[in-house]
Amino acid sequence: MSTSPVQLEPRDIVKPDDLSTWERVAWTKGVTPWDFGDVQPSLREALESSGLDLPRSGRALVPGCGAGYDLTYISATLGLETLGLEVAQTAITRAIEVIRKAKEQHPDIRSSIEIADFFKFDPPKERLFDLIYDHTFFVAIPPPMRPAWGEQMTKLVKPGGYLITVVFPLRPYDETGPPHYVEPEHYVPLLSANFTKVLDKVPEVSSPSHVGKERLVVWKRV
Repeated sequence: MSTSPVQLEPRDIVKPDDLSTWERVAWTKGVTPWDFGDVQPSLREALESSGLDLPRSGRALVPGCGAGYDLTYISATLGLETLGLEVAQTAITRAIEVIRKAKEQHPDIRSSIEIADFFKFDPPKERLFDLIYDHTFFVAIPPPMRPAWGEQMTKLVKPGGYLITVVFPLRPYDETGPPHYVEPEHYVPLLSANFTKVLDKVPEVSSPSHVGKERLVVWKRV
């Protein structure tokens, strides 16, 4: 009797103390369930129909940007110079191609990607960000690193800038990961001293894998 192959998940193969496993194991084996192949509908809602006065000039950052779909979309929609950070070379190669193709249709797009550890990323003050987008980066890091995530977001977002978070995947408590267990309230102690929550809702439209499992929360830096 034949059996179906075991479907691997990132938690099966990624080691939290070894960033190289994102490249050597996850991307090279194609274990990238977070990769929708396009921009998440929740991000489109945040930028196009949320009613928020998002910046139309300046810089945006996408940590853990993967194949880079969000980079070109944010730049094309808001006109921001958009930078992606990634630790997996396969993802970077794909993102470079995504950017190249997008620029064929929209020559004014300003998007780039670099290999860098978000927690060691230290741009000069004049190169801080007007907007940061976090879709699955928060749940990719071990929970003990979340306070450092909050400190880094506080450092990188300019006063008056925005942090868009897609809280996903919402599910019953589970100690394993990535993706690690998350609830919307997990962000509050990390951000409330320096950010004001300006949007908190279930998205109107979700991608198939996100239906019933996500919440769109946007924060503004004070």
